[in-house]
Parts: sequence; structure tokens; C-alpha cells
Amino acid sequence: MAEGDAGSDQRQNEEIEAMAAIYGEEWCVIDDCAKIFCIRISDDIDDPKWTLCLQVMLPNEYPGTAPPIYQLNAPWLKGQERADLSNSLEEIYIQNIGESILYLWVEKIRDVLIQKSQMTEPGPDIKKKTEEEDVECEDDLILACQPENPVKALDFEISENQTIEIEELPPIDHGIPITDRRSTFQAHLAPVVCPKQVKMVLAKLYENKKIASATHNIYAYRIYCEDKQTFLQDCEDDGETAAGGRLLHLMEILNVRNVMVVVSRWYGGILLGPDRFKHINNCARNILVERNYTNSPEESSKALGKNKKCSSLSNLSKNPGVSICSYVLKR
Repeated sequence: MAEGDAGSDQRQNEEIEAMAAIYGEEWCVIDDCAKIFCIRISDDIDDPKWTLCLQVMLPNEYPGTAPPIYQLNAPWLKGQERADLSNSLEEIYIQNIGESILYLWVEKIRDVLIQKSQMTEPGPDIKKKTEEEDVECEDDLILACQPENPVKALDFEISENQTIEIEELPPIDHGIPITDRRSTFQAHLAPVVCPKQVKMVLAKLYENKKIASATHNIYAYRIYCEDKQTFLQDCEDDGETAAGGRLLHLMEILNVRNVMVVVSRWYGGILLGPDRFKHINNCARNILVERNYTNSPEESSKALGKNKKCSSLSNLSKNPGVSICSYVLKR
């Protein structure tokens, strides 16, 4: 190993140890070999109102000549607000080239969250659970999805004929992960019959540290409205451009109904190109077949013979949950 690489490696290890010592359980190791980490940052430790997950990958050249590769994960972080925060982090790097900056980044994000909490705008409508209330962090953990509903769901506009009283959290199943070049993909499936259940499923998934730390949580759902003989459906990319639309298109081809699929992707630092869409759809197709929503990929691909009217709930993509950090969820 070159002397420069050895020096960078030592400085990285020292910084990682320091971050773990300072932030304790908030600091999580996603991939030690690839040096991918994440940290849950909140405006208030005891009573968090705004929470964000910072995921970083440390290249060999960091901190000498290259910055960390980072991802900001928070369902509420959109548009200009995301751009402003990213610019602030990059400005910190430019002002401290050659220095370890993870601590400065974390505290900058915390300052932004504190300022946000002091503003008049309300926090996310999803009720947050503390770290201690979450499930344990075993690598082979599968969520135990009990129908306990800690969620304060958003109100949706539904026609009088379509009002549904069901508010139970539906069971959530988890598919077998697919790993390719350090990126891992995993599908999660739940039966849903109303938009409120869609919201509840998203909130429940985000309570799990492993899922909330994913780089992207792409989802789509289709609900069949018996009274109108139409489908209520929508999708979300969560930063993976066009992935949600492709997932919804797959569900249309399979002609599934009353189900939602969420595909989590944990980015491993290597660009996959179009293969990422293949893995997302394969994960979704596999779990739909496994749970008998379609007979087989070959037979069900012929099922969509008629165009059906669709209705979108664009507001559903707002504030689906609170980002919490952890390892990749495996089955």
C-alpha cells in the first residue's frame, strides 16, 4: 500500500472511531469493507420533530483529495430545501479540504433541523418511535409486523361512496434480497384496500432502521374501486428517477390489485446503470408471484388487456415516515 493511501486509511479509521464514540447508537455501519456508514440526526434527541439520515461512503482519497460520497435520506426533504442543504455540506468541504469533515457535516445538518423545528411549520404527521421501541438490529432480522398502529395517518379526500373504515395495519412481507456489485435490493409487500393503509405501511416500514437507511425506497400501489370499476394507483421514485413509474407499469402488466410493493435499494458505491431497474422489477415480480398475487411471470404478463382509468394521490409521497439508520435488512 502506498504511503499516502496508508495515511488516508489511518485518518479514516480514527475519524470513524471518533464518530462512533461521539454519536453512539446513532452511528451505524452499513458496509465496513466498502466504508459505508450512516447516522441518524434529529433536532432534539429526547423529542425529535425533524429527523434525517446522512449516509456516507469514504473513498480511498478522503480526506486528502476527495470528499465523502453522501446521500441525504428524509421523506420530507425535497426540491430547493435539499439543494440548499447539499450546497451547505459542499461548502464545508471546500473550506476544509484535506481535513476530516464528517463531524462538521453532522452538526451542520443538526443546526438546520433545529432551525426548522423553531419555525412555525409543523413537523411530519407521522408519529415517531424512539430507537429503544424499534426492533432489534440483527443482520438476519425480518420485521415482525404486528397490527399495532402507532401511526397518525394523514387525512385523504375520498368520495362518500368510497369511505372505508378499515384502519388496521396490514401484514407486511419481505422478499429475498438481490445483491449486485455491492448494491442490495429488497421488496416489501402489503395488501391494501384504502389510501390510509398505504400511508400506514410506509410509516411502519420507516420505523425499521434498516429500511429507513436505504438510499431509495421506491413504491407503487394499486387499489381497485368496486363502486367505480376503476383503479386508484400511484407511485414514488424516492430519488431513483423513473423507478416508481416502471414499478407501477409492472404491476399494471401483472394486473394485480389491492396491493402495494416497496423496493428498498442500498447503494454500494458502484453505478449499475439500467441493471438497477431490472433488479427493482425482479424483486417486485418475485414477491408478487410468491404471495400469489399473480400465477407466474409468463401467464400474468398477458393479463392486461384493457385500459383502466387511474387516479393519483400526489400528496401521498409527502412525509411517508421518519428516516432512521441501520444495516441492510436480510431475510
